[in-house]
Order: sequence, then C-alpha cells, then structure tokens
Amino acid sequence: MTIKLVKSLIGSKKNQIATAHALGLKKIGDVTTQPDNAQTKGKVAKIIHLVEVSEA
Repeated sequence: MTIKLVKSLIGSKKNQIATAHALGLKKIGDVTTQPDNAQTKGKVAKIIHLVEVSEA
C-alpha cells in the first residue's frame, strides 16, 4: 500500500505525529510504501484524515 501525507502535522496530537513518523512521513508530499497488513492498517486508521492511501 502506498501512503502519501497530504495535510500538515502541525496542530495534530503527539500520538498522531509519532504514527506519521513511524510510517516515514515527515513533510507534506512524502510518499512511502508499506506492507498491507493489520499493523499498517491500524496506523493509517489513526491518521486517515491526514493521508491519502492507494493500493499499489
């Protein structure tokens, strides 16, 4: 699954920022490819309002 950060982390809660960093997303426009498993889906669910997800 491909994950792209589309909204700023400024103003987000600390745990949401930590989750984004754990996925490798630091700046708007950053894109990362992660395995499609339960752990990744849980992380994405926590910050779904900040990211764009595509199955690739």
